[in-house]
Amino acid sequence: MTQYADIGAPVVDAPTPVRDSGRAPAGRLIGLDLARGLAVFGMYAAHVGPDPDEGGVIGFLTELAHGRSSALFAFLAGFAVVLITGRMAPKTGLAGRQAVAKVVIRAVILLALGTVLTMSGIPVDVILAFYGLYFLLVLPLYRLGAGPLAAIAVGTALFLPQVLYVVQQAISDSGVRSPGEPDGIVSLLFTGAYPALTWIPFVIAGMAVARLDLAATAVRTRLALTGAALMITGYGGSWLALHVVPGAADAIGEGGASAWWSDTAGYPSGDTPAWLLAASPHSETTLSIVGNTGVAIMVVTACLAATDALPRLRSLARPVIAVGSMSLTAYVFHLIGIRFLGIEELPGLPLYVLSGFIVAAMVFATVWSRFQQRGPLEWLMTKATGLARHIR
Repeated sequence: MTQYADIGAPVVDAPTPVRDSGRAPAGRLIGLDLARGLAVFGMYAAHVGPDPDEGGVIGFLTELAHGRSSALFAFLAGFAVVLITGRMAPKTGLAGRQAVAKVVIRAVILLALGTVLTMSGIPVDVILAFYGLYFLLVLPLYRLGAGPLAAIAVGTALFLPQVLYVVQQAISDSGVRSPGEPDGIVSLLFTGAYPALTWIPFVIAGMAVARLDLAATAVRTRLALTGAALMITGYGGSWLALHVVPGAADAIGEGGASAWWSDTAGYPSGDTPAWLLAASPHSETTLSIVGNTGVAIMVVTACLAATDALPRLRSLARPVIAVGSMSLTAYVFHLIGIRFLGIEELPGLPLYVLSGFIVAAMVFATVWSRFQQRGPLEWLMTKATGLARHIR
């Protein structure tokens, strides 16, 4: 039996607990659904949660969700591409052409859906159109193995943020538009909330991890160590740079000293290269990509290990897993909820609003999954991508 998750990516059925050999049997990696569910709820928190400026434990947790949950979402997009096109061995021939067509169809649908939702005036930076573009940009890499993909992820993380900084500065200096202002393909590539130039490294990194034998305990251990190292390098490197480079934190502005992890300093402006030393979630820098990728790897690894080793946890987390198995539906659900409730000022809502969104999503996903294998939008996506069978 095949189920679909993460914007329609196919995965196989649930594994049994890890055996004495240190390997879990081949099968569905339920931990991925748990990670997707957490990513969705993190985006809920960033959009309809309390304002991080309120401080305290709630403010801190909300701030953690900002940017990092969407980075995890993009990282898992890499899994989607690999799962569709062949995880352990890329599909070739007719199967390969049809798999590529499925990815393209998904990308076009996401681009269209994201554009419609953005134009509807919902006060949220909708990621779906960006997500669709990521699919198209990384598709030529689908036949590569884990090693080459990891090398490309590193190269793009090191190089593209500097390119983006130069491009954004040129756009600002031209006076035509400013970063953050939507304008079609320019927004998707350079000036939007999730510019492809600095977000495809997450996707490619996800593709590299998806190529690994994630059922092997040794692989998971190495991934956890790699994630921790990346997180320390990204955030720790930024903290050190902002405190050591004279005037760097002050050049960023108020809150610059916390720009190594927090969005409290605002968003990058093209008037100072000091922003290149930041690692705040939406600073679009090498250090932020490194740190956020580390977080994504650690979350995915922890979810995989926990759901395999702790059956009771898997049972308790079933509502979150259900949400993760229909992440497209859950994501669009909260956008429609925002519009229906007439919410205009985001974030900064009371905690009970966020709790209501989360509970509603879990209840719906849990009940729906008892009767249907796929979420509503995932079912429609599957029907649409069924056109790929006509490719010859």
